[in-house]
Amino acid sequence: MSGIALLFSLTTLFAGNIEPAMVSRTQTAAVYNPSEKTITHKLGSKQINIITIQYGAVANIICINLHDDESTAVKAAKAVLEQKGGLLIRIENDAQRLVSFPFRGVTYTFDPNRIFSRKGIEATLKSKGKITAEIVTEVEKFANKILQQIPDTANCVIALHNNTDGDYSVKTYQPGGGRQTDAKRVYADSWQDIDDITLTTDEKLFSRMSGFGYNSVLQDNVKVLKDGSLSVYCGEKNKRYINIETQHGKNEQYKEMLSKLLYVLDEENKKRQAEKTETADVDY
Repeated sequence: MSGIALLFSLTTLFAGNIEPAMVSRTQTAAVYNPSEKTITHKLGSKQINIITIQYGAVANIICINLHDDESTAVKAAKAVLEQKGGLLIRIENDAQRLVSFPFRGVTYTFDPNRIFSRKGIEATLKSKGKITAEIVTEVEKFANKILQQIPDTANCVIALHNNTDGDYSVKTYQPGGGRQTDAKRVYADSWQDIDDITLTTDEKLFSRMSGFGYNSVLQDNVKVLKDGSLSVYCGEKNKRYINIETQHGKNEQYKEMLSKLLYVLDEENKKRQAEKTETADVDY
């Protein structure tokens, strides 16, 4: 860890900012009970479910899981949301990363995190037949159905992902990495596993998460490869987005990172509320 990051970590410890991580490990009783809803979407001749789970009435914390094989992220998020409240959106896909569906006798396959632009859909669709405008539109409808589940009250979209050792890491965005041109800024901490990272469209969130000592990437929303991913979509729409990602199985690390993020978002929300109150008092 750099000297600055170490000093920041010690400061936050004595200021009480370490509390969210401790809560996720020691507090087991649920504060918010989940209310689950299933939205069924017909993709070709396949029925696919989009699951939404609401914890309490909290409307600004939105977590989304697009790869159904990345269960560590979902398990950790559920544990955190039981304490903090919020909405979890996930695709039900038989614990598979890629979605396959039949359409007029041909089976098509795509990555559900590459479908938030027509260009992305065209690039990710695989089949033994011809990729037509009709099939691209079919997948686009599914993408729009997912986006419709994200309420306007979301002040940040939190993507839930997991990876495998060395396959995708902070090094991917450093000089010489496969996606170095996608990053505007990169913070790599020598005390952290390179596979445990945050990637965000927002500079303030980048500064806060890197300040806690987490490997962090600030996406270049202009130069990033337009691959149809949710991060690119949010960057183009000027929406706040952050991906929290750890290796499969690192449940405690995931809960810690997500808890820290929710602490930051809660701080921001309290500040906004205080500013509104001050403005109202002045107007009065």
